[in-house]
Amino acid sequence: MLFSEELYLVAYDKLRRNKGALTPGSAGETIDGMRIEIIRTTIDALRYERFRFRPSRRTRIPKKSKGTRPLGMPDFPEKLVQEVMRMILETYYEPRFSDTSHGFRPERGCHTALTDIKRRFRGTTWFIEGDIKGCFDNIDHNTLMSILQRQIQDTRFLNLIEQGLKAGVIEDWKYEHTPSGTPQGGVLSPLLANIYLNELDAFIEHDLIPRYTRGNQRKDNPEYTRLNYQIRLARQAGDKATVKLLMQQRRQLPSHDPQDANFRRLKYCRYADDFILGFIGTKVEAEAIKAEIGNFLRDVLHLELSQEKTLITHARTENARFLNYAVSTYQVNDRLTRRSDNAAQARSINGDIRLSIPHGLIDEHCKRYQRNGKSIHEGALIFLSDAAIIDTYQNRFRGIAEYYKYAVDRHKLGKLKNAMEQALVKTLAAKFKISVSKIYARYNQHRQVGNQTYKTLQVEVPTKNGTRVIYWGAIPLQTVKIGTGKIQDDLYAYHTWNVRTDLIKRLQADTCEMCGYQGKCEVHHIRKLSDLKQRWRGRKKKPEWVTRMIAMQRKTLVVCKACHRDIHAGRPIPEERRRND
Repeated sequence: MLFSEELYLVAYDKLRRNKGALTPGSAGETIDGMRIEIIRTTIDALRYERFRFRPSRRTRIPKKSKGTRPLGMPDFPEKLVQEVMRMILETYYEPRFSDTSHGFRPERGCHTALTDIKRRFRGTTWFIEGDIKGCFDNIDHNTLMSILQRQIQDTRFLNLIEQGLKAGVIEDWKYEHTPSGTPQGGVLSPLLANIYLNELDAFIEHDLIPRYTRGNQRKDNPEYTRLNYQIRLARQAGDKATVKLLMQQRRQLPSHDPQDANFRRLKYCRYADDFILGFIGTKVEAEAIKAEIGNFLRDVLHLELSQEKTLITHARTENARFLNYAVSTYQVNDRLTRRSDNAAQARSINGDIRLSIPHGLIDEHCKRYQRNGKSIHEGALIFLSDAAIIDTYQNRFRGIAEYYKYAVDRHKLGKLKNAMEQALVKTLAAKFKISVSKIYARYNQHRQVGNQTYKTLQVEVPTKNGTRVIYWGAIPLQTVKIGTGKIQDDLYAYHTWNVRTDLIKRLQADTCEMCGYQGKCEVHHIRKLSDLKQRWRGRKKKPEWVTRMIAMQRKTLVVCKACHRDIHAGRPIPEERRRND
């Protein structure tokens, strides 16, 4: 399968859509200049075992919790081979992964993990928040290879994986060996991490959960049963005042015994190296579960639990933190709701999972747009058009609002919206050197979303097909009910390897789109079409390749080597070459 040219074309088409496609590796090679010969040369090297992974270029990015996170950036040929390997491995391992795993998997993500918790963790007493210390950097190569060897019999393929793991990195012009870990930023790393941590999933699901799950239901609470009997006697005696008093006392008690030693439940959910368990039992047992997981990670997977991040949280009185949501359970004895079977009212909300925005998070987001508690303009955006400024703020807020769509207190994002709106109008006012009130007068409009009308700031932008409205606001902040959106359960539909996109067809045609020369053509890439338009805006005469890319609305242009050199050198295409078209 590694010798299939079709797979490399599909892999290239996936890679070129990534934002980091034009980021150079240690040898300075990027996706720009891609041609069919690169694929054929790579396949030939793999066939005769001449292919070698070169070290990745390492950089470090700051983390929110201080410190830095290492990020590896391989060169394009290495990315291409890794993507093909990833596609092959994913096809085999994806159906075998646990349903409790949600990170770096097709059709899964943070929201599917939260949905899983909401549906399965009802009645939880203790949350065990798990975090693996430096997971990606400490994956043991020997253990990973032994896991892969259980199913993969192709020794050359295994050697290729091991070679990629031990290729090393270059940081500050110095080579460093990589005795362990899968480089963050590598195309194959997330899948290898999932294969590795699938062992943890299997241990918890096949060992811990059966041992800490027993009993069909809790036994009745004796005190609750006693009050039931007294209420029945009071009703027979017609004593309504006593009935009311006893019912109020009963409402403060659970109907079943929460300390029943014969009833236990353990639930589990993982996203990448973060996991959470919901346990119904005692705190002593929760501590034992945490210790067993720590021992398994240390002894079998050679990983370490982060002690400062692995916490045991009481579900009814505290909030656990998972995927930047605050997770707890409801305990509201004075709220009665009807069950789904439309029976008598009951405290059916008790025990349900509550997903909310963590305390202080909104204020942290507001700080980006404020100084000394007041919103200020954003100088870095002033050079953009008014439509681009409005669109930038709208996309930022929409991303946050959509991520917290399951939070019961999503309406609190209104505070962030107000801070961002003030910063937006001040940025526009600074751009045009007018007052904020004049900005509102110029851009103020209304927009209908569902049955609600919202005030917006909007501008119309002319396009080829009419006008496009760019607006700020009109994002409902009501909580979205889990289960109302469709979740794709077909995990195998995405394995369509023979899809030929327009770019692949153009590349295979091997014809220069500038001069018409046939043979040995390559692809010129740009990061954003909008950047190209901004760069050449207002100039009377644009290069022919710029005019053509803007006209075709494409970020790629298939050209011969000579035309590609002229494009990068800023030279016009010579007349004698253009006449070949």
